[in-house]
Amino acid sequence: MSKQLLKSATAIGALIREAEIAQSQADFLHKMNIALKEANETDYWLNLLKDGQYLSNQKFTILHSQLDELLKMLVSSVRTVKKNLGR
Repeated sequence: MSKQLLKSATAIGALIREAEIAQSQADFLHKMNIALKEANETDYWLNLLKDGQYLSNQKFTILHSQLDELLKMLVSSVRTVKKNLGR
């Protein structure tokens, strides 16, 4: 599970970096949507690790709080671009 968490969590950053040099707003939106999906998957793995007692409640709270902030930023970015594209 920890490897899956690492994989999904690091994908978020990589996709955001890709979005920085997107070829169009549609390309940016696509990459940010995938980053949002990876963040959602990361949330899933974090919860499994906590529920399986591989992660302390204290560590989970810290990580989940940070992930929640990241999710909010991604959702906001996606909504803004969709609005600009008229979707």
